[in-house]
Amino acid sequence: MTKRALSPHTIAAQAGHFVNASDGALTPPLGPGVTFARDAAYDLVDPTRSYARSGTGIVDVAEDLLAQFENAAACQLHPSGMAAFASLLRAVPSGSTVLLQSQIYWGTTDWLRHNAARMGLTLVEGELFCPSTLTTLVSEHRPALVLVETPSNPWLRVTDIAGAAAICHGAGAKLAVDGTAATPILTRALDLGADFSIHSATKAINGHSDLMAGCISTNAPDDPWWQDMAADRVRGGAILGSWEAWLLVRGMRTLPLRVDRMSATALDLATRLAGHAAVDQVLYPGLADHPGHAVAQAQMAGFGGLLSIVVHGGAQAALAAAGRMQIFHRATSLGSVESLVEHRHSIEPHSGIPEGLLRLSVGLEDADDLWADLDQALAG
Repeated sequence: MTKRALSPHTIAAQAGHFVNASDGALTPPLGPGVTFARDAAYDLVDPTRSYARSGTGIVDVAEDLLAQFENAAACQLHPSGMAAFASLLRAVPSGSTVLLQSQIYWGTTDWLRHNAARMGLTLVEGELFCPSTLTTLVSEHRPALVLVETPSNPWLRVTDIAGAAAICHGAGAKLAVDGTAATPILTRALDLGADFSIHSATKAINGHSDLMAGCISTNAPDDPWWQDMAADRVRGGAILGSWEAWLLVRGMRTLPLRVDRMSATALDLATRLAGHAAVDQVLYPGLADHPGHAVAQAQMAGFGGLLSIVVHGGAQAALAAAGRMQIFHRATSLGSVESLVEHRHSIEPHSGIPEGLLRLSVGLEDADDLWADLDQALAG
């Protein structure tokens, strides 16, 4: 009989069906040990453990849980989302071309612009969420790696992952998808054909603004790129600490519930904001008039807790509205239990982001309370 696939809610609640083999505990142990003993014959007591730089028990638990969420064969945890991204880029053969989606998370773009040349990589940027643009650039540049972000931050553009994978693979390129805004609860990029799925686990995957982590997953753990990344992580020591891994597992046990709630509230707020006199534009893939709405419906199990609005009156009006908010915290990041507002043009003044754009990360507060806060802030 075929085993029934479990819901992410069940996987999360049971921490990947974790039971401690030594004492039957249902909560994974922290296991802060860094070095591991050898017996009198100088054999490792546990052949898989010699030094924490190559992994610990709680890191294994966290990676296994993430792999189950992703429906992945393997997952690697890193100390931040950028560390996971950098690990992938270090595996790209020198002399290759990397094709990067434009106007995505600024940290990704900034890192590649500063490091691609000295790594022997040619960087090409373009609006890869557009299939015709992706097709043209892949055909012209024959990249080794294509990196897209969907939904993108802060524009909320949606890339058809299955379509992008077909275009990339047809030209011999690998496709990496940054799905931080969606989380693996809403989008399983590997199931749609991506070669690598990347997340800043600092955001919704952990969801409590109390740790930094990043993860990358694959269904091809024997691929030389993946093997290089695994070896590089050990050599470079880019492993998540045990305390952070333990907190991450605890955070992930409520991940599906938090994502469901955030998505529902964000859709509610986006719908109301679309009719607000002080708002020129709402960027949210859950709205029927969003250019990527149909694709989002097809590849997402919800539309996520991130949205952006363009406030009428430009930077002055947007900053004034943000300053009047009483529940939304003025802070960077996204995906946590508390709602956040960020004036992106202040962070990225030269990126082409509209001066009136406010990025909203919707948390777990009451939807009506959040709406009242937004309404009074926008009304002035």
